[in-house]
Amino acid sequence: MSPNAASANEPVRIAPSPGIPAEIAIPAVPEDPRMWVPQAPNVWFRPLMLNTVTGQWCNLLKVTASGIVSRHRHPGAVFGYVIEGKWHYHEHPWVAEAGHFVYEPPGEIHTLAVPEDCDHMVTFFNISGAMVYVDDDGVQTGYEDVFTKIEMARAHYESVGLGNVVDDLIR
Repeated sequence: MSPNAASANEPVRIAPSPGIPAEIAIPAVPEDPRMWVPQAPNVWFRPLMLNTVTGQWCNLLKVTASGIVSRHRHPGAVFGYVIEGKWHYHEHPWVAEAGHFVYEPPGEIHTLAVPEDCDHMVTFFNISGAMVYVDDDGVQTGYEDVFTKIEMARAHYESVGLGNVVDDLIR
């Protein structure tokens, strides 16, 4: 029997790995409206997890007006789940509505828009890597990543009196 094998009467014990941050279990849709971080006119995000090791972040995106939100691309895959409302990409024929799952392949340029018959949308996004904003010619005009999201959230939370709540979301 190997030195790590348990006898038939002993359970195998696996020690926790040191230095692993605690799990996160929080209300995704916050009761306090100050938890929504303004991103652009009529656009907010609610950070849920910000992983500085892998560059991943999870958040809710809330849009409260119809129209174009942004034209962008991602170097990594993006997963989304529509909670309320609906939205689409100008480059595709589908509309993502409440209850729909969305997968965005790495590298694709798309223009997120909320249709005219919808004035409120909330979607959960799991993003790995950056979000690179581009113009109509595909030229980069800006970017966001886990670190810019942390900066935006930290500044907002401090300005509205919530302090360092963003630190609890950093992994």
